[in-house]
Amino acid sequence: MLTSATYRKIVLGSAIYDLLVTAPFATPWSFAFAHAQLDATNQALGGAALPAFTPFHVLFACLLGSVVLVWATLRLRDPQAHYGRYDGVARLLFTTWMIWALTATGAPLLWLFIVPELAWGVIQWLPVVPPSSARGQESGRSLAPRTGASRP
Repeated sequence: MLTSATYRKIVLGSAIYDLLVTAPFATPWSFAFAHAQLDATNQALGGAALPAFTPFHVLFACLLGSVVLVWATLRLRDPQAHYGRYDGVARLLFTTWMIWALTATGAPLLWLFIVPELAWGVIQWLPVVPPSSARGQESGRSLAPRTGASRP
């Protein structure tokens, strides 16, 4: 089980990772450079050239990049435990769609995203030691799983 302080560091680390990996997806100009790098990497790993993106495809890449940057900034400023749980769910969903794309395309580049996404998703769902009643609860929320009983 993780301590609450360790868990907050994990949430912070996942936010930093998101900033580094997702920043190139935030603008059409940075995405054009990132796409070229991803294409070269995929080919170096033995995969086919990535398809060219039209402005419509770039729009969706940039929308995703922008949203993830805002989400990462929120977690950087306030790495709350419940943000980590939500981020873990999002990463498991992203991993699912990346595995779908891997099975459809065989692009080896996807492994460079699947492995860290899955790792961050799993680690953010590890159990956390509930804060002791003497210390109080972080941000008024317990990290322990909820049971059927209501809380005061």
